[in-house]
Amino acid sequence: MQFHGFIVGGLGADWRWLERYGWMGVDLFFVLSGFLIGGQLLRPLARGESPSLRAFYVKRVFRILPAFWVVLAVYLLWPGFREAPGMEPWWKFALFFVNLDIDYATNAAFSHAWSLCVEEHFYLLFPALALLLARKPSAMKFWAVCIAILLGGIALRTGVWLHFDALQPQRAWFVEDIYYPTWNRLDGLLMGVMLATWQAYRPDAWARMAKHANVAALLGVAVLALAFWLFRERTGLLGNSVGWPVLSFALALLVFAGAQPHGLLGRRALPGAAWFAAISFSLYLVHKPMYGVVQSQWGDWLEGRGIVAYAAYGAASLLAAALLYYAVERPGLRLRTRVLSRG
Repeated sequence: MQFHGFIVGGLGADWRWLERYGWMGVDLFFVLSGFLIGGQLLRPLARGESPSLRAFYVKRVFRILPAFWVVLAVYLLWPGFREAPGMEPWWKFALFFVNLDIDYATNAAFSHAWSLCVEEHFYLLFPALALLLARKPSAMKFWAVCIAILLGGIALRTGVWLHFDALQPQRAWFVEDIYYPTWNRLDGLLMGVMLATWQAYRPDAWARMAKHANVAALLGVAVLALAFWLFRERTGLLGNSVGWPVLSFALALLVFAGAQPHGLLGRRALPGAAWFAAISFSLYLVHKPMYGVVQSQWGDWLEGRGIVAYAAYGAASLLAAALLYYAVERPGLRLRTRVLSRG
């Protein structure tokens, strides 16, 4: 949300330090997703059981699609809801294809759905890979796949950057060819899956390391500082070659530390965090268009008002997210529970 303040011209000099690296929030989301969603499949596999793919996909469908379809419909039916005038065809969003084929310079509306596309591709591909590797579990096979994904991503992003930086084409090649495509954004998901695999297949080692959660947190902060340095030029070669795995590793350390109830990060719940977690998907979907709505109605008055503008854009986004959650998302989750209870 901080980073997307650029839609309304930024939230002022006082908040620029937060805006600068705000885009890293989506990488934290990928690490969390790899850890939490990957663990749903890996835990039964580690016990020698077959996970229910039906239950897995029913959960994902009812978690994602109701709120997503409603927001997509509003985007299509109410052009004033769009944070940018142009928008890709509806079918690219419906098929979760927009991150692979987008004219960002012309059609930037609802472009933040790119990360949901990456997530959906993960849901489709990871179960097959996990089942394949679990047939004859082998640490060597697991590490070979992880290293191949890691090095392949570095090589691919480096090649794309060198190619397009040399040509300097008149289009948003960084967003379209490096930042959005699924194959370039696997580092966070990979680190999360590695955490989930460690927890599921090596629970004793996980428990031993859990005693050092605070050390992991400190190391995570240190590596995160390195990632900030690597991405000091956000579109530069250094960050976009090796920066992604470094950033993802730092976030994985913090996720590991936060998952331990005896560490400083996991010892106590932050007041209000559960509610923010509940509405987080709805907030992800609506915050950018709500920035645009508020700006179109009160942008002139809010310009230059610092904390007042910050509060106005944030409050409008939270209210819209709460409405979407209570009216659409939560009923969908209740329906999911009924569907799953039928076996």
